[in-house]
Amino acid sequence: MKKTDRLTFWESLIIMLVMFGLLGTMMIAWKMTPQIPILLTFTLLLFYGKFRGFSWNELQEGITEGIKPGIIPMIIFIMIGVLVSAWSMSGVIPTIMVYGLELLNVRFFLFTVFISCCLVGIIVGSSFTTISTLGIVFMGIGQVMGINMALTAGSIVSGALFGNNMSPLSGTTNLATGIAGVNNVFDHIKTIAHTAIPSAIVTAIIFLVVGHATTNPNMSSVHHIINALNSNFFISPLMLIPIAVLIFCAIIQIPAIPILLSGSITAIIMHVLISHPSVKTISNQIMNGFQLNSPDKKINAIVSGGGITSMLSSISLILVALTLGGVLLKMGVINNLIGKMTVQVNTPGKLILTSMISAIGVNFLVGEQYISIILPGTTFRNNFKKQDIQPVYLSRVLASGGADINALVPWGVTGIFISGVLGVSPFVFISCAFYVWLNPLLTVIFAFVFGKNYNGKKVLAPKVSQKVIEEIN
Repeated sequence: MKKTDRLTFWESLIIMLVMFGLLGTMMIAWKMTPQIPILLTFTLLLFYGKFRGFSWNELQEGITEGIKPGIIPMIIFIMIGVLVSAWSMSGVIPTIMVYGLELLNVRFFLFTVFISCCLVGIIVGSSFTTISTLGIVFMGIGQVMGINMALTAGSIVSGALFGNNMSPLSGTTNLATGIAGVNNVFDHIKTIAHTAIPSAIVTAIIFLVVGHATTNPNMSSVHHIINALNSNFFISPLMLIPIAVLIFCAIIQIPAIPILLSGSITAIIMHVLISHPSVKTISNQIMNGFQLNSPDKKINAIVSGGGITSMLSSISLILVALTLGGVLLKMGVINNLIGKMTVQVNTPGKLILTSMISAIGVNFLVGEQYISIILPGTTFRNNFKKQDIQPVYLSRVLASGGADINALVPWGVTGIFISGVLGVSPFVFISCAFYVWLNPLLTVIFAFVFGKNYNGKKVLAPKVSQKVIEEIN
């Protein structure tokens, strides 16, 4: 008997419902730290798997395979902790905050944040990079201006993910394109633009309306913050050099880890040349985060942060979430559920809705965006081929339902990352990440309204897909 056949569909469905019930009760109702509910759920699943005939070696293989896709993201988390600390101690973040406070109008703040993150996201092709650089700065500025943190975080996340969707440099964009079998990434971008741009326009309007309802901040307080930043840091256009280095590295498509290291090293070198700190001070701040000890506690709270230790909680959450997802995959729970969904999807609307639900479901079960793209993509690709639906519509589903929705999963890699970097609980910012909700919704609506026009020449490229899968693995 095959391993994936050991559990029936109904058994897999019950496991999923019980798992969500446990996680929801413990995390939302009882407000427990996410690591503990996931670990308890994993423990129950592990022993149930053993009871149902899986060997310890098989279950351990599932754990290993589940963790593997998260290794690079976890290293990126560490590098981001280093980057934030380096940019804080050197004055990069304070410099951008000073310029932002001097130039930004509070009524247009949320709109400006959204548009800025859209543009930078398209240029660098990484939502993680956009959020960990511009995002941190805008959170600080928003805090000074008295803007609701959930709205600020929502505008950052919305802009970063729109940029990620529309950038030919994006890793998830290229993965979705490859898995769906689209030969040209720009064909995918043209197609996703049909839903992404309207979603972005609606999102921008929402932030404009909400922004105009915001009361003006106490300008004396803002000027006090600007003066305090000028007193404690070297504020100069020169401090924008690390940002330029980071963006340049992203444009020439250097991988994320060396990009973040380049931005960090540049900032540290400038800090050494300007402030002459000791090696011990720098190493302590890289490890434990930058801590400003000025008389102004508000300034201290705004600019302090970063460091490797600040990311350890997020990394532990990724580990336990991917461990749970790996066991679910090994036991065949996810394949059973997705496989059943391929039945009776005989129209473009039904097929795209089912594919979307599948991608979203894998996101909540596994918490990993790459798997949420690969599993539904490989499962439904033949269905798209049978219905003569162009693969760009599958890649659009994978990008919006697989990559984007991961930001809305409290135990998902992206959701954990955003929460850790911006300092806002996932349960707070997800309600304000309007673009992330709108894009998948429009994708499904358009499928039912315009689905009859989705037929066309198939441009499947299995070799490209296999290459992408091998790179991820």
